[in-house]
Amino acid sequence: MKKIYIASDIHGSYAYLKKFWQVVDLDSADKKVVLLGDTYNHGPRNPFPEEYAPMKVESLLEERMGDFLLIKGNCDSEVDQMISPFPIRRDFCWKDGDRRLFFTHGHKVNKDLPTTKAKPGDVVFYGHFHTPYHTIVDGVHYVCVGSVAMPKDGTPHSYAIYENNTVTLKSLDGKIVTMVTL
Repeated sequence: MKKIYIASDIHGSYAYLKKFWQVVDLDSADKKVVLLGDTYNHGPRNPFPEEYAPMKVESLLEERMGDFLLIKGNCDSEVDQMISPFPIRRDFCWKDGDRRLFFTHGHKVNKDLPTTKAKPGDVVFYGHFHTPYHTIVDGVHYVCVGSVAMPKDGTPHSYAIYENNTVTLKSLDGKIVTMVTL
């Protein structure tokens, strides 16, 4: 399987979406990118993120169309799909050998609301909580990738990379937050 970059919770921040793509573009590896939702709107309980510009976020994503898959988050709406020339998908799953990789926003499936579809050894990637961490519940790896634009609890602006059965949570400035070999 290709290297997968996984990010979440852009919340309309053009500045941090640009920084994320700069990180991705520095890597010459064959890769996929999955964005786990809450793309345009800041949400009713969040402050405006740095350089809040949802239409600029849409334009940047439109330029990158075909380079990523986007999942619907709890702050994403029908209007978001209407302005987007690319699909905003529901949760999905990919296989990597015998392991399944689940991608979701995290408001309906997470370490505290586990999925019954996953079996031991599988990985569930999600955002929503804006804090990067890894934990295992009933043998299933739950990876919260944090938030690219609006981290919480003093955590860094973060994303995850899945490659060769290893999950690496990284800050946008390149520091490893956590690395787990599955």
